[in-house]
Amino acid sequence: MRICDIPLRGRATPDRPLADLTWLRVGGPADWLVQPADSGDLADFLAALPPDIPVFPMGVGSNLIVRDGGIEGVVIRLGRGFNEIVVTGDLVTAGAAALDAHVAIKAAEAGRDLTFLRTIPGSIGGALRMNAGCYGSYVADHFVSARVIHRDGRRETLGQGDVSFAYRQTDIPPDTIVTEVTFRAEAGAPDALAAKMAEQIAKRDASQPTKDRSAGSTFRNPAGYSSTGRADDTHELKAWKVIDAAGMRGATRGGAQMSPMHSNFLINAGGATADDLESLGEEVRKRVFETQGIALEWEIMRVGRNPGE
Repeated sequence: MRICDIPLRGRATPDRPLADLTWLRVGGPADWLVQPADSGDLADFLAALPPDIPVFPMGVGSNLIVRDGGIEGVVIRLGRGFNEIVVTGDLVTAGAAALDAHVAIKAAEAGRDLTFLRTIPGSIGGALRMNAGCYGSYVADHFVSARVIHRDGRRETLGQGDVSFAYRQTDIPPDTIVTEVTFRAEAGAPDALAAKMAEQIAKRDASQPTKDRSAGSTFRNPAGYSSTGRADDTHELKAWKVIDAAGMRGATRGGAQMSPMHSNFLINAGGATADDLESLGEEVRKRVFETQGIALEWEIMRVGRNPGE
C-alpha cells in the first residue's frame, strides 16, 4: 500500500519542504507531510499505515532542527482540528496544536493560573512531551490527563499515573501522537494574571533574542531544573553560564551563531544550514566539556537525515 492510497480527510503532501515550518528556517523535506482533519482521521490513517513506515509528530517547529536531508517516512502535523481550548472549573483542556501562550491567556481570562506557559515557545503537545517549564513550574505540576493516538492507530487516555515526568522529558513514545491535554490550574484574578504575564514578557524580551530566528534554549541546564525567575535564583550550573565560561558566547559557524544577547540561544543569523547549527552546537558541547568537564545535553531536538543518507 502506498501512502497516497490511504483514505484521509485531511491533506497528505509528498516531498514537503520543512524549513518554513520551523522557527530556525532550516531543513530538508519530509517524505510525506500529513495534516489530519481530526482525531478520527488521524487514528484511521495510522491504523492503515504500514508498520515499517516511520512516523514523526511535529508541532510548530519551535524546538527543532530538521537536518538538511529531510525526514524519512511520515511527518504528522496537527492543525485547526486540534487547537480548541476549554476551561471548566479548575480544569483547562487544550488541543495539542494550541499554542502554549494562547492557553495561558485563555486560562487567565477565565481566572485560572497557567501563566508559566506564557513565555514558552511551541504548542501544548510538545509542552507535555518535553515537560516544559519555567519560573519554577512545570507541566507535570498541573497535568491531569492526555488523549493520545499510538502508532498503530489505537486511542488511549493517559492519566497522572501513566506518564513519567523528568526534567525536559517524559516517557511518551516518540511516535505516539498527543492530541489533547487537560491541566488543573489554581484560581487567580484575571487582571493580576494578565499583569504577571506582561511582566514575564518584558523580562524575557529584555534578556532573550526574541526577534532573532532561534529555537528557544539550546541546551538543558546542567543543574537539572529551569530558572525560577526569583531574586535568589542561582546561576552556577545554568547552561548560559557554562557556555560563557567556555568562551562561546557569540561564536559562529557559517550562518549559525550563539547569540551575543543570551549564549544559550542558537540562532540563524542569516543563511545558516541545519549542519551549521548542529555543528556549532556540538562545538559548544565540546568546549564546555574540555574546559569544565560538564556534558551539556541538547534541549533542541535534532531529527532527520544528513544529505546523501
